[in-house]
Amino acid sequence: MFDEAHWKEVLAVTDGITNLAGLDLYGENPNSLKSPPKVLDICCGFGRISAELARMGYEVTGVDITESYLKTAREEAAYENLEIEYIHSDAREFKRPEAFDLALNLYNSFGYFESQDDDLRLVRNVYNSLKKGGCFIIDIFGKEVAVRDFIESEWFERAGFMVLTKYKVLDAWTFLHNRWILIKDGKKYEKTFSYRLYSAVELKSLLLEAGFSKIDSYGEWDGSPYDQYANRLIVVARKL
Repeated sequence: MFDEAHWKEVLAVTDGITNLAGLDLYGENPNSLKSPPKVLDICCGFGRISAELARMGYEVTGVDITESYLKTAREEAAYENLEIEYIHSDAREFKRPEAFDLALNLYNSFGYFESQDDDLRLVRNVYNSLKKGGCFIIDIFGKEVAVRDFIESEWFERAGFMVLTKYKVLDAWTFLHNRWILIKDGKKYEKTFSYRLYSAVELKSLLLEAGFSKIDSYGEWDGSPYDQYANRLIVVARKL
């Protein structure tokens, strides 16, 4: 399902991450590298972002619960001789106290647990895994955007598949239920899942409860505001 457009956006996303986090690979002398910032990519999937950050010089650890995704990520890293640590783990369980300068949870990978307590558990583990001064960037489909752009179903083509998606609001906009039907070469595949919708205020409240102190919200990777024109909800939370 990751077509060419999804691969092309990687550079814009990693540039946005670097800028929003305020990270710099260089010290006062632009010809000399500092110690590379350490990045935790929670729910890293196939490692698209992990790999690009490693190419840029960051020291990256990717965590995911799906072994097949990690297998693909490791193969790409080996092919390019990229030193990336990939760990098979439930995101609710992984923590490495004060080890990272930056943590990421991208591409709407947050909110799939049945209990909101598990969301808080993940965020607290990330908080504890960050060094003082580190930050956590979450990229999700914000509730405000979901309400504004809601449609019940749509057809589209992606990566050679014809795709039918059907959406249903659950529990007064607490969850968004998804039903995806994919058709390719006469075969049909179907997947259903639901994820918890967070508004900017609700996500900020969760992050504050976990211990984060300074939280900013954006509507795109270029740092544009989270307003009526926003396409995403990108939250940058700092551990002060």
